[in-house]
Amino acid sequence: MDETTKLRIEEDIVKMLRTVFDPEIPVDVYSLGLIYAIDVQDNGAVRIDMTLTAPSCPASEFLMEDIRMKVESVEGVKSLDIQLVFEPEWDKDMMSEEAKLELGFL
Repeated sequence: MDETTKLRIEEDIVKMLRTVFDPEIPVDVYSLGLIYAIDVQDNGAVRIDMTLTAPSCPASEFLMEDIRMKVESVEGVKSLDIQLVFEPEWDKDMMSEEAKLELGFL
């Protein structure tokens, strides 16, 4: 797989991640800064490192399943490995400017 194809797949993944919302927060997981890394391999395997707003987030299973369903539907994605990480710890400074505005932090 060439770099152009990998970049297109990553862009399509980001578009899908922007459709995944925490049921308690009206902002998508990508804009919230919960996605730390997206790694697309030459064979179509994708690894996503993500975190939660809190380690005990009650929506964690829902979020991860929604991400799995949507990312696996992206053309070119052959497999998906979602790693839940808590380093670095998430804080509101990781949110996009739009997310901060939406939630009243600006």
